Amino acid sequence: MSVNAWVKIVNGRVVTPGGILSQGQIIVTEGKIAEVTERNVELPTDAEVFDAEGCYVAPGCIDMHVHGAAGHDFSEATPEAFRAIARAHALQGTTALYPTIAADSVEVFRRAIRTCERVMTEPAGDGACILGLHLEGNYLNPAMKGAQHPDHIYPPKPEEYHELLEGTTCIKRWSAAPELPGALEFGRYASERGVVVSVAHTTADYPAVRRAWEAGFTHATHFYNAMTAVHKEGVYKHEGTVEGIYLTEGMTVEVIADGIHVPPAILQLVCRIKGTERVALVTDAMSEACSEGEKEGICRRDPRLMIEEGVCKLADGSAIAGSIATGIRLIRTMVREAGCSLSEAVRMAAETPARIMGISERKGAIRRGMDADLIVFDDDFALRRTMVGGRWVRK
Repeated sequence: MSVNAWVKIVNGRVVTPGGILSQGQIIVTEGKIAEVTERNVELPTDAEVFDAEGCYVAPGCIDMHVHGAAGHDFSEATPEAFRAIARAHALQGTTALYPTIAADSVEVFRRAIRTCERVMTEPAGDGACILGLHLEGNYLNPAMKGAQHPDHIYPPKPEEYHELLEGTTCIKRWSAAPELPGALEFGRYASERGVVVSVAHTTADYPAVRRAWEAGFTHATHFYNAMTAVHKEGVYKHEGTVEGIYLTEGMTVEVIADGIHVPPAILQLVCRIKGTERVALVTDAMSEACSEGEKEGICRRDPRLMIEEGVCKLADGSAIAGSIATGIRLIRTMVREAGCSLSEAVRMAAETPARIMGISERKGAIRRGMDADLIVFDDDFALRRTMVGGRWVRK
């Protein structure tokens, strides 16, 4: 799919780091943003002109935590599954993502690594850019396993994570429970190799969270989900993981902003305490996202799960198991239900995750020199177009 030498986007409300340009123009060439302005820019006569018709033009969502879509899961570990998921989410507002593998066999991790390395070296396709793997397992607390498979949950094994991390550079995130034996050593080892190590599926209290922070755990996976909050032990109250993360000022968090995993009032609280510069929006989407599988009923890929009331649950109804959210839905929820401004919601969907993952020099904002990863949507948050690396994604 070729890139037009020049593309000019006109008549858009352009969401920039400095505010919204009511009559903005964006000039794109060679996959990059060449200019952002409110004045008319003359281009060669063969340039493509796209009329945004008064819609918002924003940086595309960067999803740090996503398992699947369109009937596929990244654990299939095939190029076909990776590409299908990336395309499905691009059509819903995500322009870059980190394929997430839940607790599974180490052989699945190895195959996912090989596939991710291959896909990352391919020319830009017709979907979201794949930036590296997120392993959400296997070093999780069984007491907070949620929908994670219990057969693949255990404390960190040095020989295992040494092998995986020494054999590739495509692992960019790794989630673990810091209270497990050997978890702090794992955190130090992984973080020293540039991996974003994240607190997840955990019962860690404040002292444990502080120890984790000092050992390289800088982020919290699906904040409020699969972790403890203030609770009673006997007659006394004790802080939980949530309070420990709030009190660890520098720690960033991600929230599944579908309005179900975390209620809107709590989403608002997270933003007030942590600030938009430390809150990233993620989908944690499962295979049923972006597909006809969103209809209520048992999930096609995993009969342990079902879709009910707009969310994925364990089939027995005992726990939420994942989401069917999309990038544009995250922004809509934060604006309409959590009371954020559009600029704040876009920042949490794009700029903040880019900074957390160390790619903010090229992605996450609309400004000169950045990758041309853009989304166009109207006042009802209906997505009109998606551009990835200067290419419009085919509808």
